Amino acid sequence: MSKPRPSAADPDREAGDSVLAALLERVGEGAPRPRLAPTRRALELLGDPQTVYPIIHVTGTNGKTSTSRIAESIVRAYGLRTGLLISPHLVRLNERIVIDGESITDEALAANWADISPFLQMVDAELVAAGEGALTFFEALTVLAFACFADAPVDVAVIEVGMGGEWDSTNVADGQVAVFTPIALDHTLRLGATIAEIARTKAGIIKPSASVVSARQVEEAQAELERAAELTESTLASEGEDFALLSSQVAVGGQLISVRGLAGTYSDLFLPMYGTHQAQNAAVAIAAVESFLGAGATALSYDLVEEGLASATSPGRLQLVGVEPTVLVDAAHNPHGATALSAALGDYFDFDEIVAVVGILADKDADGIVTALLPSVSRFHVTQSHSERAIGVDDLADLVAETAGEVSTIRFDDLAAALDSARDWALESPKRAVIVTGSITLVGEAITLADSREWMTK
Repeated sequence: MSKPRPSAADPDREAGDSVLAALLERVGEGAPRPRLAPTRRALELLGDPQTVYPIIHVTGTNGKTSTSRIAESIVRAYGLRTGLLISPHLVRLNERIVIDGESITDEALAANWADISPFLQMVDAELVAAGEGALTFFEALTVLAFACFADAPVDVAVIEVGMGGEWDSTNVADGQVAVFTPIALDHTLRLGATIAEIARTKAGIIKPSASVVSARQVEEAQAELERAAELTESTLASEGEDFALLSSQVAVGGQLISVRGLAGTYSDLFLPMYGTHQAQNAAVAIAAVESFLGAGATALSYDLVEEGLASATSPGRLQLVGVEPTVLVDAAHNPHGATALSAALGDYFDFDEIVAVVGILADKDADGIVTALLPSVSRFHVTQSHSERAIGVDDLADLVAETAGEVSTIRFDDLAAALDSARDWALESPKRAVIVTGSITLVGEAITLADSREWMTK
């Protein structure tokens, strides 16, 4: 993760950026530690703020952020004050901690950081004295988020897992509702080499007598969730059996969807997101909110579900960042996500040709991502983000060329050059477009670049 750029003379913004700078001094998110005790200890010193509001806890491989955002939006439509923790951020740290639908202010972020810092330092000292590493970036961020939500205060928090589930630092909190988006292979070095192992780790967020809501899973993952639900005496509601996406159809600016929920059917809802995978995320979110507000036995208000979906956003997920030519960004960073992206590009858009500007991190299945994109993409502009974990341009381009062909693979030392060339190519024909994908860090940098160059107004 790159360090924040110096901000203009804005004291609040500088204070907000200083929080990220302090977090970046800690062990990064790419190297999480499988432990809960240090996070639990820090929160204990703060009075256990994570216990003063109910929690909807969300894990899975893909769709976690979108599902979390949609669920939060529906709950907020009910008039509840919401907290939302998502990760990673695209442009600024503030995006991760959302209060009542808005990214936390720089002032509140800095004030809460100042409040918790002495306690973090106490735990750091205890850990070092015991021969362990200090709190990591994500452990400290988790403590900060829970403190921010208590300070707000919120009526409910929707918490997205950082990685895995069982030993993820967010798991110090007890979710009344545990939500699972589709589980696939990712982070195999840390979560396990098989889908069953990964699902077992993710199932660790299920607490005793919780309500469990799951997207449609492959057989191995479903078996693990069923086992965990039985062991914790929890109820399990599964997509396809207990709730379902009934239909989705393309609409201007998104899609119209109909969902059979746990307790009601909600027809012809507008969802301002593209892709059948987002419609499925919405179905899971609706079932999760039904579980939270009415134990899955009471239908939600159609008008409030409609309001919640219509106002939901998912930045960095098939987000339009440029016109003339069309430039889209999507944070797909594994084969499962890239497959969903490729399908959405074909089903929801009418482009003749698409150039993909790609940059992928070293711990990802680059070949799988490129193979998944190939049916929808005419050529690849290969580059890299500023992340220290990014695959070098030449190494990635060699891999892409093996799959897409040398002629369709063009190398660029930096994102700006790759995007400029891609936009020039797209302008040569009226039905060409640009998609930036492969890593969240690359997408974040593309959004910043597009905003600075005002591509949405040109």
